[in-house]
Amino acid sequence: MRAVGAMREWGEIVEQVTCLRQDETVRLDPERIAELFLQLGDHAAEDVVFRALEELAARLTHVERCYRRARHDELIRTARGLVAVAEQLGMTLLGQVAQSVIACAEGDDDVALAATLARLLRIGERSLSELWEGRSL
Repeated sequence: MRAVGAMREWGEIVEQVTCLRQDETVRLDPERIAELFLQLGDHAAEDVVFRALEELAARLTHVERCYRRARHDELIRTARGLVAVAEQLGMTLLGQVAQSVIACAEGDDDVALAATLARLLRIGERSLSELWEGRSL
């Protein structure tokens, strides 16, 4: 520790900072999408998938908005809906991370909620891109 004027400064000065890459592989269940197409037919399944993608994007945005406005009850409700849509589309990891967000919000763990929500948004974006670009609609 060293004193700077009337303030004390903790820590050390470092010359090199390491940035951690947040790179996680998303998991999509292609069998779930194939099952939708078998059950509903091509046209109806495409419609369901497109609407679900829009719903996921809207819910991810709304979860983030609820967090920023400290509306934890609404965040939990929205995240539960996100889990349901993710499961419908076979987005396993996205659903699991949304469940973790719910647990953090219900447990009033603000630090864990912030970290888990950031992960949810990253995984959500990657999952949407993966399904949008990698789909065989």
